[in-house]
Amino acid sequence: MGTTQLESVPEPKYLHLKTVLSEALDSEFSVGEILPNERDLAARFGVARATLRQALEQLELEGRLQRRRGVGTTVAPPRVGVSLGAGPHTWPGGSEDAWQPVDCTAAVPPAAVADALETGRDESVHIVRRSRVSQGRPVAAELLYVPQSSVSELSAIDAPSGAARARAVLRELRRVELERQENAVELGSAGADDAKELDRLPGAPVLVVTTRFVSAGRAAALSVATYRADTCRLTFGDAGGVEIHTGPEQRAS
Repeated sequence: MGTTQLESVPEPKYLHLKTVLSEALDSEFSVGEILPNERDLAARFGVARATLRQALEQLELEGRLQRRRGVGTTVAPPRVGVSLGAGPHTWPGGSEDAWQPVDCTAAVPPAAVADALETGRDESVHIVRRSRVSQGRPVAAELLYVPQSSVSELSAIDAPSGAARARAVLRELRRVELERQENAVELGSAGADDAKELDRLPGAPVLVVTTRFVSAGRAAALSVATYRADTCRLTFGDAGGVEIHTGPEQRAS
């Protein structure tokens, strides 16, 4: 790619630069490759560094780039697709589930969660913590709230603590007949705990996907999954669950 001087354009200069940089990422760079520093890039395209930073910020928000202190700016892997649709309903923790159990504790959930589960606000539930990693980077964190009544056969011997207990809760939950699941999604900002787990700064944009699992007409579990907004995109269709999109034609734009 030769030097491109940006002259008079009808759109903001940083947006035009973003388009030029995006085309360069497709043709010249591979996933994980480090881009030249800001001074060199600004000189190459004949723009001020402030304009360059705006373009880089847009590409980072779209999931094309990752910028980290001490590393530089690298080309990001394809985004994770959060697919919401009318496909087969399944409990979390199945053989094709990409989430990894991390821990499980028994505690009183937030009031909004207790209301969604239709449990008492002072009633303890199982809280399963799970994480999702794509190409070596954290992309999502999940809290799965399971009432005691949904896994009444759970044995303390079978589920001592930590990840083992999380797997035991998921195993018992899959014994319950699932009637349906209800999904909702909203844009939010990362709190301190989510930011630490997702390797982001507090306040970074996230997608929060809430899934209510219903059995026999009542809520049997509630999942609150927090996805890095710079690594994920929503897709709507017939397939349910979460899919990893690896083809270049599925890259977010």
